[in-house]
Amino acid sequence: MASTFAALHHPDAGTPLLLPNAWDHASAAALAAQGFAAIGTTSLGVAAAAGLRDGSAATRDASLALALALGQGPFLLSVDAEGGFSDDPAEVAEIARELAAVGAVGINLEDGRADGTLVPAELHAEKITAVKAAVPGLFVNARTDTHWLGDGGGDGGGDGDGSGSGFGLGLGLGRETVRRLDAYQLAGADGVFVPGLSDPARIAWLVKALDVPLNILYSPKGPPLPALAELGVRRVSLGSLLYRRALGAAVETAALIRAGLPVEGPAPTYDEVQALVLLPHGAGRPGPVPDRPGPVPDRPGAAPSEGASW
Repeated sequence: MASTFAALHHPDAGTPLLLPNAWDHASAAALAAQGFAAIGTTSLGVAAAAGLRDGSAATRDASLALALALGQGPFLLSVDAEGGFSDDPAEVAEIARELAAVGAVGINLEDGRADGTLVPAELHAEKITAVKAAVPGLFVNARTDTHWLGDGGGDGGGDGDGSGSGFGLGLGLGRETVRRLDAYQLAGADGVFVPGLSDPARIAWLVKALDVPLNILYSPKGPPLPALAELGVRRVSLGSLLYRRALGAAVETAALIRAGLPVEGPAPTYDEVQALVLLPHGAGRPGPVPDRPGPVPDRPGAAPSEGASW
């Protein structure tokens, strides 16, 4: 369960955990069918699908409902809980208990707010400590949004070797970024996440400076997965990329048909989509979770359509 998920952040072969992010049952089941042992959720995808704004804590119920539906699936589930849906550490800890009770093995907690500001580092650290005290086995991935909100670098000193006071500044990573990451790992975070960080030298420096695994958000314009592996990154998340690409593909398909143009590319058959219903309704209820993800059942029905990728 949680121990298996944590172990995926320390692979023997050095390959980082590639964590795709789902927004509903079908997307999670389709990813599981492709052999992904662990799947995360995307707060943007969950929010947009429900007609809500991301990062505003409005997706609390939708996120819990999705965790309930997916928690007993044949994969390890990590939930993007935004900032914990509350600024009260006790309430965040209670949400973490609820997520763990339905089968989640990981939680993502971010310090960015919907208004473009950051939660005080001390408060975010208190949330992390509260969650670890309430659910010690839950993998807490502590995310800082400093790079997205303007502290990506340039105010840091140091010569890049991490020398100096404590955690060091090295390579101009940004004093606030470094301060927050240090506070979060000291608060008990099992891993830290810096979306927007893509500079190889800064990534490599952080990997060496941190005591916990570093999570990087994949970007089509950033380093590819093999390069991130060489830098020592332990986890690579896809974030909202899959949701945004799915949305883009749907709009593009409709536009092509309207323009009288042919539609190309893979698409699952009706029977394949029907077969994605891997769990009976309500199966994601509290109960024991296997220590390892089980096999994904073979999909019944028609053979894949021509060009289908799963």
